[in-house]
Amino acid sequence: MTLAATTELAAATNENLANLSNTLIYSAMAVYTLAFFAYITEWIFGSRSKIGRTAAALTEGTAGKAKAPAVTVKKGGSTAVLERPKVVVRAAAGQRDVPDGPGAHGGDEQGDLYGRIAVSLTVLAFLIELAGVIARAASVERAPWGNMYEFNITFSTVAVGVYLTLLALRKNVRWLGLFLITSVLLDLGIAVTVLYTASDQLVPALHSYWLYIHVSTAILCGAVFYVGAVSTILYLFKDSYENKLANGGEPGSFATSFLERLPASSSLDKFSYRVNAAVFPLWTFTIIAGAIWAGDAWGRYWGWDPKETWAFITWVAYACYLHARATAGWKGRKAAYLALLAFGCWLFNYYGVNIFVSGKHSYAGV
Repeated sequence: MTLAATTELAAATNENLANLSNTLIYSAMAVYTLAFFAYITEWIFGSRSKIGRTAAALTEGTAGKAKAPAVTVKKGGSTAVLERPKVVVRAAAGQRDVPDGPGAHGGDEQGDLYGRIAVSLTVLAFLIELAGVIARAASVERAPWGNMYEFNITFSTVAVGVYLTLLALRKNVRWLGLFLITSVLLDLGIAVTVLYTASDQLVPALHSYWLYIHVSTAILCGAVFYVGAVSTILYLFKDSYENKLANGGEPGSFATSFLERLPASSSLDKFSYRVNAAVFPLWTFTIIAGAIWAGDAWGRYWGWDPKETWAFITWVAYACYLHARATAGWKGRKAAYLALLAFGCWLFNYYGVNIFVSGKHSYAGV
């Protein structure tokens, strides 16, 4: 076989792999959509659950420092009164003693079934999307992180992988599923419509093994920061809900039905803090690795390029959040606002800098 024929065959193979990758990404979006509706159904069944309403009564009684009501059960024409169930308190000293909610299914068996179906569909969609990312990498014979389209599909895959890993570790995070899948669908929708870039080779500066080290850790950090940001937003809503109950207020029926099933605000606060704290050293390493790569590629370790500047701003913002979270006067909502500000810096570092700001890191491809 001649060199020209070999080159033509390789090009055709790469094009087929690129088309396969696109097909797999669209297929993953279809399965994610099914998972989205399954998560919605879980929440709908949970809103009708009597167990969910009982959990709300327990939450309200404990938040108001009053004895939670006993549970009355009617069976066979007779009435039995069960003792108040033991409440597992997760709040820190000096905070409201509020138990975690029962979850999106609200204790409803059908709701729980749909939740399990949603998780199964999420696993299937994750595997399909992962195959799409691998096919994209094979089509260009490199890591699939050369432009924003490739970064987006990899980022959403890793974010779902983080969620599924937490579930596999038996962490109480199924409540995160609906919010995660919604944003993943939005992310993939933007990727295939606005950010899509045909398979191509890397610019010379990216031809380095540091691509695998620096960009892979940046993607993982972003995925974990995202999980922390979602839990922080839910913490703010749940904290307001608990405050209203503690002050004798009556939240609306929708807010009650939705928020009563989430973990307690203290649990959400601790969860977001722990995931952000766990990944912060890796983000520090990401910046250091990027500086070393810059030294190899451009002959200088740091030049205050827009991407470098905003990566550092993001680092400072998360450092301030972690310090504030460890300071008594800044725990709770104040620290949560700092966490959201830090994640906003990360988002701008990715989308804003890549699309609207010119620099050495302008590899958006759009």
